[in-house]
Amino acid sequence: MVAPTRPDCLIFSTLATPSVAGLARTLTNARLHKWGCLHISDDAFLVASELISNAITATPGQEIRYQLSRESDEILLAVWDSSTSVPVPRPAPPVELTLETLDLAPERWDDNGGWGIPIVATLAVSSGYTLDPNGGKWVWARLKP
Repeated sequence: MVAPTRPDCLIFSTLATPSVAGLARTLTNARLHKWGCLHISDDAFLVASELISNAITATPGQEIRYQLSRESDEILLAVWDSSTSVPVPRPAPPVELTLETLDLAPERWDDNGGWGIPIVATLAVSSGYTLDPNGGKWVWARLKP
């Protein structure tokens, strides 16, 4: 699904560990700077971190791949992992999600995740997943530069 469209796209393969998100943000920053797109860096960093975090959760310690590509009018961020489990967004809360409505009680500190897919969908012009015919899946998002 995700093929480089220009020779200056960024693609790397690594093991799914927590440090990968930081590496991806550093490399994404350099590439966005090269492309003159630093104005979307905050959104790109958050999207990359969310996609990578989901891949790490799905396949800890296994190979994942990160891609950042510039297309004619969009920036594509994509992460591949070997799991065929598709992303499932958490149901929307019954009230607007704010710091005041988020349950941050000590007994629920580790149960407040799961908002990555809605965050990515909000920041991206389009997002989704594609099963890879060779195995696994690509989860992707497109941003307007």
